[in-house]
This record gives sequence, structure tokens and C-alpha cells, in this order.
Amino acid sequence: MQTKGLPIGALSRRTGLAPSAIRYYEDQGLVTPGRGPGGQRQFERADIRRLSFVMIAQQLGYSIAEIREQLASLPSGRTPTASDWRRMSERYRASLDQRIATLEKLRDHLDGCIGCGCLSLERCRLYNPEDRAARRGSGPRYLMGDSPENEEKARQVIP
Repeated sequence: MQTKGLPIGALSRRTGLAPSAIRYYEDQGLVTPGRGPGGQRQFERADIRRLSFVMIAQQLGYSIAEIREQLASLPSGRTPTASDWRRMSERYRASLDQRIATLEKLRDHLDGCIGCGCLSLERCRLYNPEDRAARRGSGPRYLMGDSPENEEKARQVIP
């Protein structure tokens, strides 16, 4: 990495991240600054985009490990190009589509039975009698992709 770059204060101003957060992301391997003559961190301009990506991915619920894995697919030693970022974003597409579908389902059905096992709503007793959704596992089964129609199949597979 070049020894001339952005100091941590400039990177902080550009990204809106506190210097301590930038140092944390460095510790996590998400950015790798060079060092100036006095030992101060020197970041590449491309690190602005990397850290912006980190913030967005975290807001979407991705873990540091998942983000690190994605960033590792970007080239080291050169600034990532638009096509590098496009390839990385394509890997996120299926996961984001699934999250969007789950959020839409949550939005549309939160006032009804979500297969959580509480059986407190009259509708739940109709769609999830005797907590049949629990046979598929714990949690809000219908929001996780199961459906009342699948319960008959589950009853046949799981005695």
C-alpha cells in the first residue's frame, strides 16, 4: 500500500465513522491501512467505499464475518473497479431478495398467525391448530418460509 494516503481523521470525516470504529474495522480485517513515516495510519481513497459498504451491510443485518468474506473477494493492491463491486453485489442479491420477501411477509401478516406457537389469536387456532407449526422447528415458522399448507405434509413426515 502507498505510504501517502488519507489520515484516519480525514477518513472519519468522509465516512461519518468515529476513528475508534475505523480502528475496530481495521482490527477485524475490513481495511488495511499503510503507515506513514511517523507510523500514522494512511488509508486509500478506496477505503471510503469499503467502509461505506461495511456500514450498509451492517444495517442490512450482515455480520462482520460475512462482510469480511465479501470484502476478501475484492482485489488487494489496486482500487476495486465498478465491475469488481458489481460482482460482489450479485452475490448479495439472492440473500437480499430473501430478506425482502421475509420483510414483506412480516409486514403483510404480523397481525395474523405467524406460526410462533402462541395460539393467542383466533386466526392462529384456525391456521395453526394444536401448534402444528412447531413440528417444523422453533420460531415464527410461517415468516421463516413454512406455510399452513405445508403442515399436512409435515404431519405425514413427522409423526
